Amino acid sequence: MSSYIQRLNQQKQKLQEKINHEERIIKQQTYLQRSKERKARTRRLIQKGALLEKYFEIDNLSVAETEDFLKQFSGYVKAHKLEKYRKKEESH
Repeated sequence: MSSYIQRLNQQKQKLQEKINHEERIIKQQTYLQRSKERKARTRRLIQKGALLEKYFEIDNLSVAETEDFLKQFSGYVKAHKLEKYRKKEESH
């Protein structure tokens, strides 16, 4: 009877190790996915910022000044945005 219990305990331990291993893999995949998403967002923000500086010639402005500059045009741009540039839920 005790050998049976030992085998069950060994099986339990092996299963727990498998579970732990799978949990580590899931955490690692989640981390990699989030990292990939962050990098994509960072790249997109840098590209948009570069375009903003290029077309509005505002590379000399601070972040706060840039925000004030954009606030001047925000209402107009939102009201006159072409349909193809509106968010999907806005166009329906």
